Amino acid sequence: MGEVKLGDRVNIHYTGQLEDGTVFDSSQDRDPLEFVAGEDEVIAGVSNAVLGMKPGESKNVELEPEEGYGARQEGLEQRVERTMLPDEAKVGDPLQATVGDHNIVVWVMEISDNHAVLDANHPLAGHRLLFDIELVSVNPGESKPPKP
Repeated sequence: MGEVKLGDRVNIHYTGQLEDGTVFDSSQDRDPLEFVAGEDEVIAGVSNAVLGMKPGESKNVELEPEEGYGARQEGLEQRVERTMLPDEAKVGDPLQATVGDHNIVVWVMEISDNHAVLDANHPLAGHRLLFDIELVSVNPGESKPPKP
């Protein structure tokens, strides 16, 4: 098998960490993650990091926030009445919310008896991310020109 090219379907094992070494996600105890290289099925930094890799190869990549979950945007936190959340909601949970005619995901940041704080920023937004990636397999896809 050759090197991964844009548009190839790949399977990887990965471990994602914050700069302080905190592991936030890993595929090590489950099936490999499958996605199309260079597409937007996963964060851009991981999707592009596999380009040029060969099966069995491993690499470490450091991603700036723009290659991961983006920069934190101020003003995306909102304090709401606790009654607006499901009874079983807990800090860290993602919830579906409707804003105008759009459905968005918000994360529960705080809960008290009367109020909760919700944040539309992804919890990893604004963080530099470190990934250990191992390419498990590659299946050739349609040849695509590089994205501008």
